[in-house]
Amino acid sequence: MAKNDDKKTKAVSNYGADQIQVLEGLDPVRKRPGMYIGNTAEAGLHHLIWEVVDNSIDEAMAGHCDLIKLKLLPEGGISCEDNGRGIPVEKHKATGKSSLETVLTVLHAGGKFGGEGYKVSGGLHGVGVSVVNALSTYLKAEVKRDGQLWMQEYSRGKPKKTIASVGKAKGTGTKITFEPDDTIFSVTTFNLQTILDHMRQQTYLTKGVKILVCDERKKDNHQCYAFYFEGGVRSYVRHLNIHLDAKHDNIFYVEKEAEEISVEVALQYNDEYNENVMAFANNIYNLEGGMHVIGFRTALTRTLNNFARKKNYLKEKDANLGAEDVREGLTAVISIKLREPQFEGQTKAKLGNVEARSAVDKVMSEAFEIYLEENPRDAEAIIGKCVLAARARVAAKAARDTVLRKGALDGFALPGKLADCSSKDPKISEIFIVEGDSAGGSAKQGRNRETQAILPLRGKILNVERARLDKMLANNEIKSLIIAMGTNIGEQFTIEDLRYHKIVIMTDADVDGSHIRTLLLTLFYRHFPALIQQGHIYVAQPPLFRIQVGSEVRWIYLEEDLQNAKEQMVATAQAKRQTNKDAKKSKEDVVSEEETAEETADETMETLESAEIAGVKVNIQRYKGLGEMNPDQLWNTTMDPMQRKMKRITVEDAEKADEIFDVLMGSDVAPRKRFIQTHAKSVKNLDI
Repeated sequence: MAKNDDKKTKAVSNYGADQIQVLEGLDPVRKRPGMYIGNTAEAGLHHLIWEVVDNSIDEAMAGHCDLIKLKLLPEGGISCEDNGRGIPVEKHKATGKSSLETVLTVLHAGGKFGGEGYKVSGGLHGVGVSVVNALSTYLKAEVKRDGQLWMQEYSRGKPKKTIASVGKAKGTGTKITFEPDDTIFSVTTFNLQTILDHMRQQTYLTKGVKILVCDERKKDNHQCYAFYFEGGVRSYVRHLNIHLDAKHDNIFYVEKEAEEISVEVALQYNDEYNENVMAFANNIYNLEGGMHVIGFRTALTRTLNNFARKKNYLKEKDANLGAEDVREGLTAVISIKLREPQFEGQTKAKLGNVEARSAVDKVMSEAFEIYLEENPRDAEAIIGKCVLAARARVAAKAARDTVLRKGALDGFALPGKLADCSSKDPKISEIFIVEGDSAGGSAKQGRNRETQAILPLRGKILNVERARLDKMLANNEIKSLIIAMGTNIGEQFTIEDLRYHKIVIMTDADVDGSHIRTLLLTLFYRHFPALIQQGHIYVAQPPLFRIQVGSEVRWIYLEEDLQNAKEQMVATAQAKRQTNKDAKKSKEDVVSEEETAEETADETMETLESAEIAGVKVNIQRYKGLGEMNPDQLWNTTMDPMQRKMKRITVEDAEKADEIFDVLMGSDVAPRKRFIQTHAKSVKNLDI
């Protein structure tokens, strides 16, 4: 006991003032960049652009800017220029530096903490452009103010010189040019499509502003795009519903101020079964909604029920339309602008201002009631859609109770074909969803029985993009999967009851396997989005090829890696042969070794190539399918946590994902045909 006390005393004595680190200036950002931009991969890289653009958007929302130019530069950097007021350049009283340098080098410095600089803005923490400066190898700020062009350059957040006037200038504005630090970011190549999607969204949300995006990275092929939408969020809803059949022609739209909050809402119903509501506060997308969404839904449900009763669409004996009834097939965009938004966290995923709920409720209730009265045909179509959804909900509830509650009364009996794992700890448990009993048999024999469960599916599951819940629960494969996961579905979904924290889709690398994988992803995206958002859905990556050269065997997972691997293995074999010759090993022994190795070629695989290259025998085989793999092969290549490769499914852009699912899995053939025609040439290998 005394020995332990001595150790504690020594540890305490070693922990003193010298061990306390003080990070000054922008050092905390470079030390822990993920705290400020989420991560240092592709999402974090593009977040740098959003931080710079947000400053220009704030100028536009304040009425001082109507043009923003974004350029992707040949050297890999980005420039963002606006015609706003320009960042102030005079000396700042608190720091003794210019206001520009203060904004670019001091965290929590900006014009958004008080005063009349900005009535509304997205960047409230004042860390935006200073974080960009800290994480860039080079940043140049150019400001046009008072007839002068001011300029200052930085390297990794440190000013190279003091700010100086470099000439005369007309007008006002700010231009920020930066190059991301490749010692911080794992990816430094900007994705044009990601930028275009974000800029399009910002233009929808900021009426009257024009955004230009130019990709100048290719010397002889500059691509330029212009965005300008006078219709605001009304145009946004039209864009979101472009591939869907609308239930009514006139898009509901209102823009009004209440309780010093500017409220802009647009909505339109379509013939789908899913809801798509996008909420923004000061142009910041709130993935998890917040008070403005609660106010919108409350007003929508109450107004539709009152109108339906008033016009006798609902009789006295009928129950009221529920919240889920009025949300089926709804596409809506809610955009509010307020002075002091209270976001949850730096990512601003949820809005907490209570006053936003009452403001949206008030504006929405008054305007939507007038819209229903003035557009009787549209009102009839909307109410009809909601009443039909209510009837389907009752049928679905009965089906769910029959399927799932019956299972609960039986001790929540798991599906008979599920080979469950022995562990009851969801954190270490994983379930593999495989196609067919053959693959299921190999997986069951090859798995780790303690932590890995296997659920074989028979055939292709129902396309849930075109089905309501009652029809889904009549499908045995979907029913088995829901019971196996343990989360229930619909309004009774509870992620805390998830029995496996890794849900792995493991299908063949062919057309049927891809189709099954797409159907399963559609199911998870539409009815279990929380599983994707919290990172529980994975796709297994079984190998496509097996290469054997002499005694060396490699598994190849990507077709583009095949040639390179073959060349490397042949070179290694040649070097080994030369070493053997130098050691006076007989040539006959080497040939014998290669021939013996070739004889062990797997009969469960299709031989693509068996040839001699530069005196070295090469055997390349392709897997016929998971069902053809031996249990030990399936374990070693696809299921062993120490060796396997898996892709985690994420949704970086929910709007884009929603659109793709509508196109590929929806009932309208024309958009799907256009998609296939557009992308057909990019398909390298088509399995027919």
